[in-house]
Amino acid sequence: MHEFPLRLSWSGSTAADYSRNATASVDGKPDLAVSSGPTYGGDPSRWNPEDLLGASLATCHFLTFLALARKFRLDVRAYDDHSTVVLDTVDGVTKVTQIRLAPTIRVAEGSDEAKVRDAFQKAHKYCFIGNSISAKIVMEPTVVIGD
Repeated sequence: MHEFPLRLSWSGSTAADYSRNATASVDGKPDLAVSSGPTYGGDPSRWNPEDLLGASLATCHFLTFLALARKFRLDVRAYDDHSTVVLDTVDGVTKVTQIRLAPTIRVAEGSDEAKVRDAFQKAHKYCFIGNSISAKIVMEPTVVIGD
């Protein structure tokens, strides 16, 4: 088992309109300015929970894919993901219903595209963030072979 402690700090007053801005911190790392999404009165220049969930999934999937690519002897040269988090209301409850991962994966000349796609799909099975959420995960990679 591994634990990852985090501190979330906020001050203000909810007696009237209040700030949604807070600071997330972890010892030894830069602080992260967080808020709610602008639709919910938050600061659009700060990370919101939807951003962070999407970033967590995208990063976990990416790192798992790289580990599998190494294992499968694929020479990945670049990975540029454009993820989208969909927040919706279902049965009166607001939740993340879908996260789309749409990376462009650049691999060395002579690479087997099917093998790259297989590693990308398998990364979903081993990504612990993906295994921890109930939202539908849509995976739409574009594979580019060569520079």
